[in-house]
Amino acid sequence: MNMESSETHNTHLLIVEDDDKLADLLLEYLRMHGFLVSHASSGDKGAKQILETRPDLVILDLMLPGMNGLDVCRKVRDDYSGAILMLTASQSEADHVAGLELGADDFVVKPIEPRILLARIRTQLRRMDKERTSVHNNLKGILHIGSLQVDIDSRKVSVNGQLVTLTTMEFDVLSMLAKDAGNVVKRDNIYNDVIGMAYDGIDRGLDVHVSRIRRKLQRSGFDPSQLKSVRGLGYLLAYR
Repeated sequence: MNMESSETHNTHLLIVEDDDKLADLLLEYLRMHGFLVSHASSGDKGAKQILETRPDLVILDLMLPGMNGLDVCRKVRDDYSGAILMLTASQSEADHVAGLELGADDFVVKPIEPRILLARIRTQLRRMDKERTSVHNNLKGILHIGSLQVDIDSRKVSVNGQLVTLTTMEFDVLSMLAKDAGNVVKRDNIYNDVIGMAYDGIDRGLDVHVSRIRRKLQRSGFDPSQLKSVRGLGYLLAYR
């Protein structure tokens, strides 16, 4: 077994894809690179398997029989902390934003280049591994920003004592802002440290994640104006 395989042989991926030919191609390719890979052929089966087997990462097609990819994301996101990478044949920015709004971490546009998909998978896995390493290295503590409490150790967020459910990506973004509360955190730094890739100057994914965080906090009574977008720079979590 090569080094690449030894690093991934315990990593479980779930492909939710109704195109059997494409699914077989991806299954073979990803298994060749050392992953444990399962397959579900419909949205309903995919949602069930996500919640039952808790894979490390889900490769989720947008257009599926039964429950579509957006519906699957909506159903599982609050109870599933792993990464969701969406596949879509759509070039529509609205479709991509909708997926991110519902908690997807990234997306790949069809037709799929397996090497590109593999690179995006590894980016998400590195991000999650970095998160686990940070906790292991005792980056602990409870951060208080007004009514907001961010527990780095337990990865819990609350407003006025009310628990706020965030996705893994959302927590990572918020905790980075909370650790430097009162200061502008550059967009480039968040892309590099949290998302695991350089900002290309175009991608709106981070804006969507921040908007979701803001809405979730607001529903629990947090003043949304404290989480600011600073044009041309990044984001600021302000004290009150």
